[in-house]
Amino acid sequence: MKEIADIQEEADLWKNISNQAKDFLDLAGSGDESFRQELEAEAARLEKRVDELQITTLFSGPYDKGGALLSINSGAGGTDAQDWAAMLFRMYMRWAERRGFNAEIIHQTEGEEAGIKSATVLIEGPYAYGYLRAEKGVHRLVRLSPFDAAHRRHTSFVQVEVLPEVAAEDPTVEINPDDLEIDIYKSSGAGGQNVQKNATAIRITHKPTGIVVSCQNERSQLQNRENAMKVLRGRLYEMKLAEQEDQLSKLRGEYQKAEWGSQIRSYVLHPYQMVKDHRTEFEKGNTQAVLDGDIDDFIESYLKSR
Repeated sequence: MKEIADIQEEADLWKNISNQAKDFLDLAGSGDESFRQELEAEAARLEKRVDELQITTLFSGPYDKGGALLSINSGAGGTDAQDWAAMLFRMYMRWAERRGFNAEIIHQTEGEEAGIKSATVLIEGPYAYGYLRAEKGVHRLVRLSPFDAAHRRHTSFVQVEVLPEVAAEDPTVEINPDDLEIDIYKSSGAGGQNVQKNATAIRITHKPTGIVVSCQNERSQLQNRENAMKVLRGRLYEMKLAEQEDQLSKLRGEYQKAEWGSQIRSYVLHPYQMVKDHRTEFEKGNTQAVLDGDIDDFIESYLKSR
């Protein structure tokens, strides 16, 4: 019934746009010039809306319409990489804010000197996973390091992982409680009033696959466990998809080992300023706008290329 309601809502939306276009054409055909300025403004608004909706027609996955679990993990580059992870974290939070999406931090581990080692955020909004799956991969930053006394140029790497928010009742992901090893510990973080006096952080190990997920953001042990299970379900679903894709690739004779060695996008701040997506060759010179969350053009160019 939910699927029927979703399809009906989408069909009604397109019918409404079609009816608006017909009304505009009728007015334009009347020859009354007094409507011209108003019609041009309305037509521009309608065209923008159609462009936005056309992107949603590219979403065909079972979870594309739902929320996404976005994980950011600093890679090679030490403190610079951890600072780069914090910059990417801010970029995605600003992107979610621009779209009016809800972003809830599930887990965050601070860096020793600056930035973050890792963070996981649940982003909820229409087609959040459909959009964000375009961001999965390694992101490379080239800049003059603020942490290098000699102010030399450094290259840093961060891995971005995007998982679907898989519903607990989804039959495609089965989790046997006997396969789980659950550890409870005190959250790390700021001291003073914010220090955790009770053990509320959760670490869950899925023994058959070796997947480990943790959550320490909430003060409630129950809430942390629920959030950790969301991440685990998402990771198991992604693992299942990867296995299916590997099998298809083998049948097609184009099997490649699934590893994240090469970057999908480079953000160069020195000696010139450029953000370039290596999958589509799409690039932008305004690096500050991109780092402030203006990444829709990169996402859309990737989705169209797929």
